[in-house]
Amino acid sequence: MGAPFPEIRFQGELRPSQKEIVKIAKEQLAQGSSSLHIVAPPGSGKTILGLYLWAQCIRRPCLVLSPNSAIQSQWSARVDLFESPLSRQELVSTDPNQPGLLTSLTYQSLTMPARGNVEIEQQAIQLWCDKLIESGEVTNHDEAQIWIDELKTTNTSYFQDRLRSNYKKIREQLSRQGESLSLLHSSSRATLDRLADQKIGAVILDECHHLVGHWGRVLSAAQEMLGNPVVIGLTATPPDTDNKDPQDVERYQTFSGPIDYEVPVPAIVKDGYLAPYQDLAWMVRPTSEELKFVASADQRLDDLIQRLCRATHEAEETIGQESDTEERNGPKSLTDWLQETLKELRLPAGKAESWQAFEKRTPLFSMAARQFLQSENHSLPTGIPSLRYSSFAEVPQMEYWVPVLDRYVRHYLRRSSNPQMQRLGEEIVQSLRTLGIQITETGTRACSSPVSRVLAYSKNKAKAIVPILKCEIENLADTIRAVVVTDFERSSAVSAELKDLMDDEAGGAIAAFKTILTDEVTDSLEPILLTGSTILIDDEIEEAFLEASRQWLAQNQLKVELSSEVVADFRQIHGKGSDWSPRVYIELITSLFQQGLTKCLVGTRGLLGEGWDANKINVLIDLTTVTTSMSINQLRGRSFRLDPTWKAKLANNWDVVCIAPEFKKGFDDYRRFIKKHHSLFGVTDDGAIEKGVGHVHPAFTEIQPEGLESSMSVFNDEMLERSQRRDHSRGLWKIGEPYQSIPVRAVEIKQSDSEMGFPPFRSKSSEWTEQTLTRAISDAVIASLAEANLIRSPDVTVHDGELGGGYIRVFVKNATKDENELFAVSMLEVLGPLDQPRYVIERFVSRRKETLFSRILPEVIGRYFRKVAQELVMLHAVPSALAKNKQLVAIFEKHWNRFVSPGQTIFTQRGKGKETLEAERAKSESSGVKLHEKEVFL
Repeated sequence: MGAPFPEIRFQGELRPSQKEIVKIAKEQLAQGSSSLHIVAPPGSGKTILGLYLWAQCIRRPCLVLSPNSAIQSQWSARVDLFESPLSRQELVSTDPNQPGLLTSLTYQSLTMPARGNVEIEQQAIQLWCDKLIESGEVTNHDEAQIWIDELKTTNTSYFQDRLRSNYKKIREQLSRQGESLSLLHSSSRATLDRLADQKIGAVILDECHHLVGHWGRVLSAAQEMLGNPVVIGLTATPPDTDNKDPQDVERYQTFSGPIDYEVPVPAIVKDGYLAPYQDLAWMVRPTSEELKFVASADQRLDDLIQRLCRATHEAEETIGQESDTEERNGPKSLTDWLQETLKELRLPAGKAESWQAFEKRTPLFSMAARQFLQSENHSLPTGIPSLRYSSFAEVPQMEYWVPVLDRYVRHYLRRSSNPQMQRLGEEIVQSLRTLGIQITETGTRACSSPVSRVLAYSKNKAKAIVPILKCEIENLADTIRAVVVTDFERSSAVSAELKDLMDDEAGGAIAAFKTILTDEVTDSLEPILLTGSTILIDDEIEEAFLEASRQWLAQNQLKVELSSEVVADFRQIHGKGSDWSPRVYIELITSLFQQGLTKCLVGTRGLLGEGWDANKINVLIDLTTVTTSMSINQLRGRSFRLDPTWKAKLANNWDVVCIAPEFKKGFDDYRRFIKKHHSLFGVTDDGAIEKGVGHVHPAFTEIQPEGLESSMSVFNDEMLERSQRRDHSRGLWKIGEPYQSIPVRAVEIKQSDSEMGFPPFRSKSSEWTEQTLTRAISDAVIASLAEANLIRSPDVTVHDGELGGGYIRVFVKNATKDENELFAVSMLEVLGPLDQPRYVIERFVSRRKETLFSRILPEVIGRYFRKVAQELVMLHAVPSALAKNKQLVAIFEKHWNRFVSPGQTIFTQRGKGKETLEAERAKSESSGVKLHEKEVFL
């Protein structure tokens, strides 16, 4: 029995979310649970939480593992917040050779693989031999061994490179088979032995999303060796499991256990422990040279589609003959094949019994095939339901071209014995590959695309930094602390296809840094570029930088000699000495940034992402292409930190998006933007919290942005104006008020831009606005549902918030989930297209025209001389929940007449009512109303 655990007391106050987690942890531990899995954003206090759980709940020796030394040090430093009778040396250790009561190490120190294992090297050579035989380079193992031995002598560097590659593959294979511990370096194995002797009772895994792979295999295997301690997994985001080994994913899920508690970012912001923020976007077009490249790729695909839509038989007379004759002479046209496939309800193996069965088996293709045929003005086979134009008018062509081409290739052209058809299939595959779509054996997947790369790293995206920073300088003056983050310093992989269009700096940190220096205003920020291998500084701060850096190095007792080199109009900093390393110069430059020697850092996400902390950041410009929730949350988390010198801090997080709406792949960068925001929360203009791209602006949808092609400058001006309203945006967060983590279904509405007219009531003297009309319709719907006893909650109210760009958002508060859903569906039906409603209702407006007397007489008298006419503007669907019988319809008509307009309901299923509906639908394919469905949080 070891020494009793000392009394360790936390000297601070836990946050509400931390208290909730501790409560859950105590319950789990009391029930015998051996794992806790907590997801919480950067800055939410995960370190304090982990230490509290160790000191107050588990009370046994503990091992903390972190992905890098910076985070490792943070754990050691935070122990100072706890009072203990032990000395610091007894309490905490960062030395793997001398474990403490709490030992903070890096994952690498415990999982470092051994080098030079003779047995693995022999297996690696064997693997190499097998590959040479398989590729036909040699015929047997003896020849292969001769080949390898010659390389070892004549080309040592190549030999070593290939051997390392095969060595790693064998080691990975053995690791997956459960041999992780036997493959460890002797120092890692010795550290594990010392920790086992320490009787570890808890292992805290910081940023545990890193454990899908080698680290996870080692720690899972070491769990029994350490005595099966309690495992506490802490992360800002669950791991991205795409393209990961299924065994590694399953091992991670077993090791970490299910998520026991997830803390959403808005809750921490509302509690006042993270800084509020707003997400903004700046839209750019590609340069003229880039547009030419995108257009050429577009034209090639257009030409191919037109060829495919024509009968491509070698002889015209073969069209319509038997299929075996067609196989000999050439393929069916794409449109002929689609019509035939739909007509016969043809599945990969056999035929469907009905359209419903076919649609259920192939939902994407059945939609895409109809969209394609109708967009090409081809009729659908008898019995196949057509799509309304409004169903696909705004859908990008690629959204329905790709499923059609995929099936045409895989189910028709590839399955033919005709070489001509096989060649055509390969031509389609190659054309789509240049646009980032790979047709595989089983379907399609994304692949690298030259067009996508051009948009992602457009030169105009770097140029956008200047207007953004100039506005933020005007907003913040000397308090600005801006960070520009890119994927890389400079590109090392510009393809031959793009070498004349993109240089190796395109999209990189160096290009961004140089751009900032080109403008006198942004140059005043004295920018510094910081990557894993390079430090560049503005020439104007050279002397001050070197002096401040040398003072910092001396204060931290670090042996480093600094020098600078003239490069164009900036300087490159070089360091030498035993202590010079990326970790040291990151800490150094971060300190200078916090002090204000530089007010703008430019760097790569590898350095300025996970574990990096600078609480004064108030402007983040994200030029990266990362889209995984793990990377995005880590990157955005940098700007959320509270700044003790600015209590009212609000950070502006900018994305720069390049679009070319007129081209097939012109929204590729926008799609990245959508994916980037898929898991991000943000506050909206009506004070609701929304996850997804819509919180940046209501014009952003999951398909494509609405109305930005012709008004990009207006949109960007609006974004700049929003950036200036920091106090207003901070107020929208309602800091201190509770956060409701249950989503509410909402409908966003943008009425037609045409003249709306006046309410057709004598008491109404003001013209309809988007908000007043939407509110009137909402009141009619909610009153009808309440009277029909379909909504029974006593305190239900309608929220109608005004968003940017003319959008109004409505939802009901104080209602059940089912009531909320019913209201949302009813609003969508009333305002949406007239898709086979059972009843419709008329909506009139007043049109008022001035006369001679109304113009010359005072308003109070002149209004009586205006001409007033009632005009039927449109028909609206009666919500299906209120259209089941005449009694319910009468209720809706009563409240519609009260709030919206006098008007009669019309039964549309037969006779004159059916003719009226068809005439109304013929007038316009769309109601002119844009509708979005969202889930928001209050």
